Amino acid sequence: QVHVMESGGGTVQAGGSLTLSCSTAGRPFYMYAMGWFRQVPGKEREFVAAISHDGASTVAADSVRGRCTISRDNARASLSLQMNTLKTEDTAVYYCAADRVGFGHGWSDPTYQQWVFGKGTQVTVSS
Repeated sequence: QVHVMESGGGTVQAGGSLTLSCSTAGRPFYMYAMGWFRQVPGKEREFVAAISHDGASTVAADSVRGRCTISRDNARASLSLQMNTLKTEDTAVYYCAADRVGFGHGWSDPTYQQWVFGKGTQVTVSS
């Protein structure tokens, strides 16, 4: 069973930057696509960005495209989300996600459901 662990959340002023990190345990990191989601109280968890198992392909939600970059280092078994020009509406709990399917192809669909989530890390953007 895979365990997903994210870190790096915190409080930042609007316009600032923050980098979230994620790692997994329990299976080979390089075999699985990874993603980031976020959730605010009272709303459903929403897709932020995802990356293929080899890092060759990425997708991002319209709300963060151009401001957030997802990347991975398979040699270090790590995933990152670099967030720039943060807005107050980016305030949420951010979840790292690992695809359940090795070398899968569904990860790029924002409605894809086969993710294992971490416990989340709070990101607060103050005005």
